[in-house]
Amino acid sequence: MEFVTHSPEQTEQVGEALGRILTPGTILAYRGDLGAGKTAFTRGLARGLGYREPVTSPTYTIVNEYLGGRLPLFHFDMYRLRSSEELWDIGWEDYLERGGVCAVEWSENVDDAMENAMTVTIHKTGEQSRRIVIEGGETLADFSL
Repeated sequence: MEFVTHSPEQTEQVGEALGRILTPGTILAYRGDLGAGKTAFTRGLARGLGYREPVTSPTYTIVNEYLGGRLPLFHFDMYRLRSSEELWDIGWEDYLERGGVCAVEWSENVDDAMENAMTVTIHKTGEQSRRIVIEGGETLADFSL
């Protein structure tokens, strides 16, 4: 599926619609350059999962946990990791077993740990415009804005 957005709010709306249909254990492998809108997409995703608290980038913490919505949301930033081995060292398997949604920024740094992930690619096409491509995952059949 492909979407074109023209503001951070529209990018969040796509994330919110996706969040409403995700199932336990979903992994979202984000792709996109710095500033592409991955965190904005995750803010919407969190809203779709029932969260009302602020969502921030986990750049310095590696993972932010959001509990209390329809499903737990684990928002990862793999920018500073050099391999999937480091991901396993921080407890990746534990997060997978908790039955939430794992949203992984810079997933290409840990590609071999992204088995069966749904891919969300966000490209900047202008100052505020983004092209969002969502691929994989059985739940996409139920997706609509």
